[in-house]
Amino acid sequence: MKKTLVLGAGGFIGSHLVKRLKSEGNWVRGVDLKFPRFAETHADDFAIGDLRDPAFVREIIDQRFDEVYQLAADMGGAGYIFTGENDANVMHNSATINLNVLDIAYKRNVKRIFYSSSACIYPEYNQLDPDNPKCSEDSAYPAAPDSEYGWEKLFSERLYLAYGRNHGMEPRIARYHNIFGPEGSWNDGKEKAPAAICRKVALAKGGDDIEIWGDGKQTRSFLYVDECLNGTTRLLRSSETGPFNIGSEEMVTINQLVDIVADIAGKKIGKHHISGPTGVRGRNSDNRLIEEKLGWSPSDSLRTGLEKTYGWIEQQVRANH
Repeated sequence: MKKTLVLGAGGFIGSHLVKRLKSEGNWVRGVDLKFPRFAETHADDFAIGDLRDPAFVREIIDQRFDEVYQLAADMGGAGYIFTGENDANVMHNSATINLNVLDIAYKRNVKRIFYSSSACIYPEYNQLDPDNPKCSEDSAYPAAPDSEYGWEKLFSERLYLAYGRNHGMEPRIARYHNIFGPEGSWNDGKEKAPAAICRKVALAKGGDDIEIWGDGKQTRSFLYVDECLNGTTRLLRSSETGPFNIGSEEMVTINQLVDIVADIAGKKIGKHHISGPTGVRGRNSDNRLIEEKLGWSPSDSLRTGLEKTYGWIEQQVRANH
């Protein structure tokens, strides 16, 4: 039985990861500021505390773990990341967490540690054409992310790599591309586009318009959470360091995303475009490197994941209205 540590285990991806690791028969300690919001944690041990506090990090990294997954960060959807109002918190909180975790993990002789970076590190100048974004791993430099969230993620990537070079640790780095699924934020201001659109469609009557930020022609790809976990655990247990993209190559416009969700719901839904934070014009995962090195690619369509997510959010909407 492996001893595993999941930091950020109260969050969306972290809570799903704990469930996955337990199903494999591992002993799991989860850590977060909060318990998972929508389901009981599956962790054997769950510690509530602040990873910005080195004393707390020493308490929870109190032994050598076989696998550490560092998912904890100050983050949220476009309404949180791109307004500019939260930049100082985003950079300070996330960088402090990573500095503490790496320092103490090294002192406990932890070797294998996974870090969840983000597609937000990619340069804005390569993502101006919504039809042809460039997001291959080697395109990260010269760096020019479109948000301070992206700059912090890029700094932390380099921090993990430096600990690998200088201290013999074995970091594994993935750049996540818009992970979605059930049991994630859907109505608290930190929800991502798929959850926000599922909520709006669930609340709408047939023939209603829903509000969409921007012109809806901005493009993205979205990866279902189970696929993300497959890529994450495969990377951690491989001999590759990364960074690797973990995302889908099925790129859609936000308008198309609305149409898919409306079709799943069986509703005719119009779009009312309003001003709002939209991020880069185009982004899509480039999976050539991870397919070549790890043989990983998503197995299901975007629609399959959206059907599961919409079903769950529709239940939440019904329970809350």
